[in-house]
Amino acid sequence: MRLLIMGPQGVGKGTQAAQLSEHYSIPAISTGDIFRYNLKNKTELGKEAGAYIEKGELVPDELTNRIVEDRLAKDDAKNGWILDGYPRNASQVEALDTILAKLGTPLDAVVALDAERGILLERMKKRAQIEGRSDDTPDVIAKRLDVYEKETAPLLKAYEERGVLVTVNGVGDISEIAHSIFDKLDAKTA
Repeated sequence: MRLLIMGPQGVGKGTQAAQLSEHYSIPAISTGDIFRYNLKNKTELGKEAGAYIEKGELVPDELTNRIVEDRLAKDDAKNGWILDGYPRNASQVEALDTILAKLGTPLDAVVALDAERGILLERMKKRAQIEGRSDDTPDVIAKRLDVYEKETAPLLKAYEERGVLVTVNGVGDISEIAHSIFDKLDAKTA
């Protein structure tokens, strides 16, 4: 199964991607984790990406597209994957379509998690305290949520028109949310 998991920052994409990964025995691929790894290890990519991330800006599409294509071509992703944090804009949707066509691997579904902005702000504030993430300051969080609403949320309509969108409330018990996703995916792909 090849899945995208989408939603605003703080909605629980990473948590649910891990649940999906375990349930379907496919890797969860987070562009955020890839960038954080490179930042921590001070790679050239990390230095380049860090300048954007620290300002609450998104890493340029060209750089992100190359990383995603390389990762999806790895052996562990041959039987499926969950992609978290990509695509974030219309240009990246086009790039992903091209990548998937080149790999001969169609997209099965897009899981969209949603929650109210106030809940997201509280979750991210808590995450910043627990994980000590320097990229989760109140100003950066608010800016990222605004960018999501402007650039990424409209992509859900495009995926809905393609008939691959599954929408799930991202608030509640982790296990209950996961089972709601499994049920909706099973019904869609049956």
